[in-house]
Formats: sequence, C-alpha cells, structure tokens
Amino acid sequence: MKKWFAVIGDPIEHSKSPAMHNAWFEEMAIDATYIPVHVPSENLEAAVSGFKTLGASGWNVTIPHKTAIIPYLDELDQLAEKMGAVNTVVRTNEGKLKGYNTDGVGFVRSLEEAIGTSQKEKPVLLIGAGGAARGIAFAMHQQGYTNLTIANRTVANAQTIVDEMGTGRAISLAQAEETLADFSILVQMTSAGLATGNFSMPFSLDRLAKGAIVADIVYNPLMTPFLQAAEEKGATVVAGLGMFVHQGAIAFNYWLGEYPNTNSMIAQLKAQLGGQ
Repeated sequence: MKKWFAVIGDPIEHSKSPAMHNAWFEEMAIDATYIPVHVPSENLEAAVSGFKTLGASGWNVTIPHKTAIIPYLDELDQLAEKMGAVNTVVRTNEGKLKGYNTDGVGFVRSLEEAIGTSQKEKPVLLIGAGGAARGIAFAMHQQGYTNLTIANRTVANAQTIVDEMGTGRAISLAQAEETLADFSILVQMTSAGLATGNFSMPFSLDRLAKGAIVADIVYNPLMTPFLQAAEEKGATVVAGLGMFVHQGAIAFNYWLGEYPNTNSMIAQLKAQLGGQ
C-alpha cells in the first residue's frame, strides 16, 4: 500500500519540503508521496485526527504549530520533550503518534560537514532565543558543545534556555557585540534575513575574530546579509540550506529507516536558489 506523508503549517506554499521528499522517494524507488497541507491554528486538532483516520505514515510540522501540536500526540522523543517543540511526527507500528524534533540535530550535522567535529570546546555564540534557537542550543549541548553563550534582545528569554540546559550563559546583544572577538563560532538564529522579511543586523560584526566560523539558519536567500558581512570580515560561512536538508533527511530516516542522499539534494536546492 502506498505510503503518504505531509508538511503542515500556516503559511505553507513556500515550503520546499515536498519537492525534496518526493525527489528522494523517486531516487530510492519508494512508493510514497509527500504533500503540503495548509492548516490554520484553529484546525490543528481536526487535522491531526484526520491524518490518523486517513492513514498518514508521518508528517512534518512547521510554523506556527511546533509547540501547539504536542497535546495531540501520544508520546515525545526525549529531545523534543526538552525543547518543547516538534517538527516531525511518526506513526508507530502500534498506531501511536510520536513527536521528534530534527531541527537542532540537522543543524549540527550541517555545521560539522563544513567544519568537522574537532571544534566542540570552542566558544560558541548563539544569537536569538526563539524556538529554532532553543532547538539548536539543546542539540549542540547534547552533541558535546561545552561552551555555549546565548545572546538575545530580551536576556531573560536567553536565560530561560540556559537554565533549562543547565549550562551556558545568557548575555545581551550589546554585550555580544562588545565581546565578539571572544567567540570562535557564531550562529545567527533569528528570522532576520528571510527573503520575505525586512532584514536588520542584530549587531555590528566589526569585532569579529579573524578566522571565526559564522552560520545562519536562514536558507532563502542562501547568502543572508549577516553571512555576507561575516564573509567580508574573513569568516568561514555556513548557510542554512544544509540544516534544512539534514533535518528533512533525519525525519525521512525516522519514517522509513533509510537515510537519503543529502549531498545531491543540497546541490539541487542550491542551484534552484541561485547559488554556486
């Protein structure tokens, strides 16, 4: 019987997940399909119930449902529970719905593809304290990054993540700018730089350390203004596209027990997005 998967969100038409997963199904000769489903917040419970009734094997969850969906699931993976956010739902063999979060681990895989695994003791500055930031902070901590600092406009929000992780420190954006030279790895985790939004730099990169590694979680545009500014300062930059592809590949693996080809997918999407 043909399996089917989906991504739910509001809005949803911008998502590149259907093209990515359907290409993987075709490449791997898997009899399945993946569709985008527009689900306004007031219809979320009905959508989950409908997916169960209609036999969806699993689905991805995007804005604004990553936290709101939790009460409608039967169980959560340990990392998703800590983060309080789900981006992947798996229908188990018993028919239960289990929630995972692949965003943070997807980011770490993308980062380590670019810089290797020998930088885990280097000082890391995470910029932002929203849902994506929470996921990346927890995943980096879980994957062995030992020196994390979270900078945010509202320091209390950064402190909340630090308290929940049980490690790290929280500082203001102004403090981050003043002490920028102290950090070897920077991760821009706010929505600044999205093609659909108005970009404003969180702070100046004038004090960026020579040879720093700077990552952004935004993948459209590929080179955000933040990454452009970092590159001009001589930094090694890591675009958000790898995170997007790897979080999808990890979800794919949860659903089907196979890991798809991420390198070819990154190359395909990069070409679509106008990158080299």
